[in-house]
Amino acid sequence: MGAGLVLSAHDVISTKITWSREISRILYKRCASCHHEGGASFSLMTYQEARPWAKAIKEEVLERRMPPFGAIKGFGELRNDKAITQEELHLIADWVEGGSPEGEPTLMPKAPDFSAAAAEPGDKPPKTGPEVIVDGRLELTHPATFVGARAKGLAEGASVKAIAQLPDGVIEQLIWIYDYKPKYDQTYYFLKPLEFPAGTKIETYPASNGLALLTKK
Repeated sequence: MGAGLVLSAHDVISTKITWSREISRILYKRCASCHHEGGASFSLMTYQEARPWAKAIKEEVLERRMPPFGAIKGFGELRNDKAITQEELHLIADWVEGGSPEGEPTLMPKAPDFSAAAAEPGDKPPKTGPEVIVDGRLELTHPATFVGARAKGLAEGASVKAIAQLPDGVIEQLIWIYDYKPKYDQTYYFLKPLEFPAGTKIETYPASNGLALLTKK
């Protein structure tokens, strides 16, 4: 986040949205896993730490550069979805434009616990088998169960969308990776394993962009 975007200390307060009530909860949920003391980036855990970066936070989330979760929300169902919602975007934007008030500190949520012991059982990635590469269209010759997906050979800034067409014609959305950033490359795990029968056709758009589907081990 650029230092030139830090917020002035004299902005006029014109919003009821506050750090203590709304914004801290969004950042704790979407950003704090990296932005905490000892994390991958500078801390945004307190109002004093976050407020100078308010305008930068707004720009980063509106441009969807942060949080770095490149899958489009709502196109397929994914585990540990860190993508920010439209409602959260509006709250952050309104908070910044309204002067970024702190609000009542007693309304602050409990800070997240980042210790390994605090990890939820569902956070552990599933065991995976061989990858199935799709770069255009692939018809399954035998039943398959997929637990996740990742970009395969995508250029920076490229996108790829994948769907599955079952033999009965039903279309199932798998994933849409948008504006791919190699430095944020990751595996996206489906909310639940996706079981497809033989004859299912899996397609990627554009056809020249590839996707690796991870089979269940």
